[in-house]
Amino acid sequence: MKQIIFVVLLLCSFAAFSQVQDSVKSEPWEKIYRASDTKINDLVHTKLDVSFDYSKSWMYGKAWITLHPHFYATDSLNLDARGMQINEVSVLKSGKYIPLKYSYDSLNLRIMLDKTYKGGENYTVFIDYVAKPDEAKIIGDQAITMDKGLYFINPLGKEKDKPTQIWTHGEPEFNSGWFPTIDKPNQKTTNEISMTVPVKYQTLSNGVLVSHKKHRDGTCTDTWKMDLPHAPYLMMMVVGEYSIIKDSYKGKEVSYYVEKEYAPVARKIFGNTPEMIGFFSRITGVDYPWPKYSQIVVRDFVAGAMENTTATTHGNYAQQDTRQLIDGNSWEEVIAHELFHQWFGDYITTESWSNLTLNESFADFSQTLWVEYKYGKDAGDEMNYWGMQGYLNSGVGHLDLVRFFYKDREEMFDAVSYGKGGRVLNMLRNFVGDSAFFKSVNVFLTTKKFQSAEAHDLRIAFEQVTGQDLNWFWNQWYFGSGHPILDIVCDYDAATKTTKVIVKQTQPDKVFTFPIAVDVYQGNEKNRYNVWVDQVSDTLSFPTDSKPDLINVDGDKILLCEKTDHKTLDDFIFQYHNAGLYLDRREAIDYAAGKQTGDPKTLDLLKTTMTDKYKGLRIYAIRKLNISNDTVRNAVEPLLVNLANNDSKSTVRAEAIKALGKYKKDIYKDLFLSSISDSSYSIAGAGLLALGAIDSVAGFEQLRILSSQNANGVFANAINEYQYKYENESLFDSLAARFENLPFEGEKFTILRYFANFLKRVNNTTNFKTGIDMIVNFRDSIPEVYRAGYSSYINGMILESIATGKQSLGMTEQADYVFSKLPAIQTRN
Repeated sequence: MKQIIFVVLLLCSFAAFSQVQDSVKSEPWEKIYRASDTKINDLVHTKLDVSFDYSKSWMYGKAWITLHPHFYATDSLNLDARGMQINEVSVLKSGKYIPLKYSYDSLNLRIMLDKTYKGGENYTVFIDYVAKPDEAKIIGDQAITMDKGLYFINPLGKEKDKPTQIWTHGEPEFNSGWFPTIDKPNQKTTNEISMTVPVKYQTLSNGVLVSHKKHRDGTCTDTWKMDLPHAPYLMMMVVGEYSIIKDSYKGKEVSYYVEKEYAPVARKIFGNTPEMIGFFSRITGVDYPWPKYSQIVVRDFVAGAMENTTATTHGNYAQQDTRQLIDGNSWEEVIAHELFHQWFGDYITTESWSNLTLNESFADFSQTLWVEYKYGKDAGDEMNYWGMQGYLNSGVGHLDLVRFFYKDREEMFDAVSYGKGGRVLNMLRNFVGDSAFFKSVNVFLTTKKFQSAEAHDLRIAFEQVTGQDLNWFWNQWYFGSGHPILDIVCDYDAATKTTKVIVKQTQPDKVFTFPIAVDVYQGNEKNRYNVWVDQVSDTLSFPTDSKPDLINVDGDKILLCEKTDHKTLDDFIFQYHNAGLYLDRREAIDYAAGKQTGDPKTLDLLKTTMTDKYKGLRIYAIRKLNISNDTVRNAVEPLLVNLANNDSKSTVRAEAIKALGKYKKDIYKDLFLSSISDSSYSIAGAGLLALGAIDSVAGFEQLRILSSQNANGVFANAINEYQYKYENESLFDSLAARFENLPFEGEKFTILRYFANFLKRVNNTTNFKTGIDMIVNFRDSIPEVYRAGYSSYINGMILESIATGKQSLGMTEQADYVFSKLPAIQTRN
């Protein structure tokens, strides 16, 4: 499962505080060992026949569940079944239904079987039930909202611009909200689902469509059959009006279900899927194992996307129009992530949520693998870098990758399971080499296919292939927490012609052991030394005839760490031109950006990086420019003009236009005006904001001209930013309503900062308090699983910033009102 994408890195530093604070407390859950679920009965096959009442948001279901005792004989069965009305429970014997005794407490259905069944002896229970997902029960103090399992979207058609849909979401254990099952990841079942729906709707489920029957009452029944076993949480249904675009891979159907207006661009969004399937099949050595692969887009999805077996569900962020796609497919990495789950998560499934790394770390790593293959080494390294930063800035470094103590299952879906786990796999790949890495992956997949697994199973596969004992790696990176924090100092002794590299580990409480490549450059010659670091302070010595031009520790830029590398400007200039990897060049940009004092060598390096071969680094270099420094400002202006007009990448041109907007020069007005009508949304948005900096009236005139056109993605964000920045306070009602009416899933979080900046300009205290209440209500409505990071960001970066700003203006009543909405720990000093 790909979590909601707009959880930005900025949140993470604020989440860190709250999570570290929580970690020092002793909580009851810290003593609860989260073992794999004990298997008393095994699922074998699940057959469902369902229909829907749109007026009540109910699902009428009939379930035939075939099981057998795992090993020991049993006369009872416990099924997860949340929030249902149970009408009948029977056992099917020789075509006859024999009623069974049962008890039900709205969460668990406990059934007394008709006899004691031996291990491996199949039996089938029948359950007639009604699923009522919107009639939430209360568990403790928390209402069930995000974990309903079954969702009716706009069921009565009252929302004009939203389609009517039904969809399900099962991970981690939510599918028991729409069918009784043993809702655990270490269970496997085949399944058959028949859905009766209005004939105007299309359906999608696991496996293949084996029957489509129309009825005289205007409904039809679609039957989907899945003959290969998978975990219950991976079962799915979607009902809605869709255009279906079909592709193929080796004769298997590959299909894309999109809203009708996106049919013309569906292949531009999802069209790389067959190539991805082929790529992942080749590197794993396991050809795509399922009978089809479909992808479907739904509204108001509770996650970014979900890897249901053979049928991935995407949130509506996936749907992009032609102008958005000019800037690149923003969803491509998610598509790769969910697809790789068909091997890691579906073909093999974590046996417990403690071992979630087997699902999510591989899926996270697949994004690096795909981007590297498709777009080159720099793009892959950039993807790996952002995954690493997502973890390093998350504040969850104190948590093990495999961990058996946690409060809620949902907490496992964090930056450790995703970002850290993906980087651990990248280090493992580098350590054993590509050939051994992918051979080990193949052994793991073929040994455990259609089964559940734990992290040790992966270790055993790698040990079988490499012949090495890898417990040290697993104990440190999988069953341990944290990462190295390094301080690196290099020195040359001319008398002994020796270069020394001192690597100090400054993280508290533990010392890491890791191999590392040290590259020693003398002119055009590079010597690589592969060494091990395993002490608090390691001194590494290398013979050199003269002082090296560069000592590059971690030459492959692979280590998951934080580091302080005591290099000079000359070192970084040499590194940029000679070491050459994405991170080598990015580090040089960072150093030069921190030294923008007018030094000619620094400026030359900055100007060089602005024309880097990789678009991501060109954009980064532009963003790091200190335009307020006159020397820098004058030196880079011609380059910015050239990039704004001529760069081959629209996103680079947009970034250059943004930078030129900071010059506030009328001579660029024509450039900004023409940019607003560019086919690229990023360029159009940059042009609008740059124009506003010199002529806000002209900007509003452009908005009036554009009002009849669609504006999505980054252009829609730019329009929101512009209006919140320049509109008059007299338009408070409409601007506040715009923020209030956006769904959590949509742009609400994105425009929160713009709305907050607008409130800083609001003088009317009544209006101001209304706006603050809207932000507070948004903060408090965020589901608990995401709340820590979001709330910390909203309290610190948004509300506290507003309060201190009002306080500095002497607007005490407004400041006090905001402070009253902050947690006690965050109120004014």
